[in-house]
Amino acid sequence: MESMFILIPISIVLALLMGYFFWWSGKSGQFDDLEGPAHRVIMDDDTPPPDEGGKGQS
Repeated sequence: MESMFILIPISIVLALLMGYFFWWSGKSGQFDDLEGPAHRVIMDDDTPPPDEGGKGQS
């Protein structure tokens, strides 16, 4: 029973910290663009490396 006097305040503090960090991330713009990173993976336009000139071919 004595451990409940320690565990309950610790869990309340952790829940408040998680709520604060969730609120802070929302205010700082972390959730503004949720679809952009998903489209960036698909629209990866890697250009081929430039031709090295005269190497290997004559």
